[in-house]
Amino acid sequence: MGIIINIFKLPELRRRVLFTVAMLAVYRFGIFVAIPGVDRAAMGKVVAGGAGGLLGYMNLFTGGAFAQASVFALGIMPYISASIIMQLMQVVIPRLEELRKEGESGTRKINQYSRYLTVGLSVVQGYFIANWVEGLNTAGQTVVLNPGLWFKVIAILAFTAGTCFLMWLGEQITERGIGNGISLIIFAGIVAELIPALFQLFQKSVDDPENFGPMMLGILLTVVLAVIAFVVIMERGQRRIPVLYAKRVAGKQMFGGAQQNYLPLKINSAGVIPPIFASSLIMFPSQIASMTGNVYLQRLSVALQYGGWLYLSLYVVLVIFFCFFYTKLQYNPVDLADNLKKQNASIPGIRPGKRTADYIEFILNRLTFAGAWYIAAVCVLPTFLQIKYNVPFYYGGTSLLIVVGVALDLAQQIESHLVTRSYEGFAGPSQGRRRRS
Repeated sequence: MGIIINIFKLPELRRRVLFTVAMLAVYRFGIFVAIPGVDRAAMGKVVAGGAGGLLGYMNLFTGGAFAQASVFALGIMPYISASIIMQLMQVVIPRLEELRKEGESGTRKINQYSRYLTVGLSVVQGYFIANWVEGLNTAGQTVVLNPGLWFKVIAILAFTAGTCFLMWLGEQITERGIGNGISLIIFAGIVAELIPALFQLFQKSVDDPENFGPMMLGILLTVVLAVIAFVVIMERGQRRIPVLYAKRVAGKQMFGGAQQNYLPLKINSAGVIPPIFASSLIMFPSQIASMTGNVYLQRLSVALQYGGWLYLSLYVVLVIFFCFFYTKLQYNPVDLADNLKKQNASIPGIRPGKRTADYIEFILNRLTFAGAWYIAAVCVLPTFLQIKYNVPFYYGGTSLLIVVGVALDLAQQIESHLVTRSYEGFAGPSQGRRRRS
């Protein structure tokens, strides 16, 4: 309680927190703004019927906007996909790599390219979703009131405008609020779906006490708490490589004096990108098959049915692959070794240059191997629970990684503001004094 009071004692921090809360409230209000010509009740029934597959996945990461046929039905995912694509293209296109090395000006240009790509992806995805929603007018149900070309045009424009607004909203939160705006939007959507999911869980315990009684409910809740604690430990875990800074002489003054610091390398350097990419690739055939009716894609969709052995095996392989791939994009051992050499620093016992790069790469590979299996285990756990116990709730998985990761990052940023201004942070007074010293 004292920490919350300290937050509102600082005018700047109070202003940032209130601005963030207000922008997230605008986002949650927009969830209920439906596109014209769609029956929200009928759309909600369709999404509820596919809660365990692609529809449930899309509805979860849009904060329930997909089931509401909202203008935010695409969520912020097109912008995330565009950002990831631009990061991948920096490895392939030399011009983009040069822009990245230019600093802030180059980063602004790359971000602008990401926005343009977001609009293109939103138009394409909006067309497929509008076409799919229009095709739901079968078997006596009417989802689209007035199907036709005009509905598709309006739907595509609404979906694209909604995604662009969320992209702008996230950038405003990052600049004028607290935390990463894009991550907080996803965080708010997942947390908003938590209360209905818990209600369904308790309702299942009441309706089916023989197979899902209070004991089973207690066991599942215990598993959830254990998984959350495990995720927190792994997300905060890091390998600290000692770095020794030699003496530097400038004129008649000497700086440094063999000061020792460390290079922190996280166990999970890739974050939530690998499970998001893996889920998107596996569900892509199902999405295209349901919207186009292609026979071969439908067969592939059946083979990759959610919860099957082929689905789980391919999912684990893709998560591990993307963990290594994205870590390689984030950390370049050669660049790290060169930067240490330029700063007149070295790792004790390791010769500067290629030996240092090889040593850092060896450590990164070991950490990534452990982090990849950790992410795969956390993401596969909810699938086993849903299949074995028919649990109507997304335990663990990508959603839990996002929620815990964003919460830790937000707490760290708030604590840094408090500690900088001599207030106690979340870690307590001893930690704050140690950091100030």
